Amino acid sequence: MPYVKLDKGEPLDKVLRKFKRQLEREGLFKELRKREFYEKPAEKRRKKFLKTVKKIAYAKRHPEM
Repeated sequence: MPYVKLDKGEPLDKVLRKFKRQLEREGLFKELRKREFYEKPAEKRRKKFLKTVKKIAYAKRHPEM
């Protein structure tokens, strides 16, 4: 669980920004968005397949990578 140490006299908005940044670094926002709605196993497979197709197409367009 992310936490932020408070410095004496530090403004609350600055502390909140630090906390949000830490959440992003740990990938919690991405995880929350992913789990917001139930996704059927077939939908997961389809997304994974489409991601792979896009990755292959990108590799074909950019052979130096």
